[in-house]
Amino acid sequence: MTEQRTEAETLTPTNEETVVEMPEAGVSAPPKDDARSQRDRRGMSRDRRGGDRRGRGNRDERRSEFAQKLIGIRRVARVMAGGRRFNFSVAIVLGDKKGRVGVGLGKAGDTALAIDKATRDAKRNMLTLELTKNRSIKHNVRAKHCASVVEIRPSPGRGLVAGSSVRAVLELGGVSDVTAKLLSRSKNPVNNARAAIEALRQVK
Repeated sequence: MTEQRTEAETLTPTNEETVVEMPEAGVSAPPKDDARSQRDRRGMSRDRRGGDRRGRGNRDERRSEFAQKLIGIRRVARVMAGGRRFNFSVAIVLGDKKGRVGVGLGKAGDTALAIDKATRDAKRNMLTLELTKNRSIKHNVRAKHCASVVEIRPSPGRGLVAGSSVRAVLELGGVSDVTAKLLSRSKNPVNNARAAIEALRQVK
């Protein structure tokens, strides 16, 4: 008898057991978010991100009014008390291919920052060219900057004939049907580009 009672006691639930309450027949469970509502939320977030992207695209279009070309990038150093400090020097040609062109130089510890400085410098020193109807110049021009000497001559029907950084200046300035000649032995692209700018200033 004692063994049967102990088995019965083990089978009967105690007061410490948890009781699960079932919902009543008239009360419905709270609705859960279905897959459709989740997709709608994802679509709204995509639209918001798309709007931001379109806004960034408009800002990029405003920035890309001018075409640019790197004509020189080099690492320079200056001697300080604690040693040498290295920076990057960037030379850039900026133009809209419609008669406006400029050459800029920028120095910074980072390449991207140096390019930004060179771009601002080129915009400050922008030159507006006086071209003919055929996008050429009216007469021969010649200029010198440091050791670089450049001569530019109009040549109808030949297109753009130039080399080195002088070609970048003429191309981004929208000049065609000209022939450019380097009369010096200087291989410095920055001096050649600035000599071309000085020559274009003489066009009247």
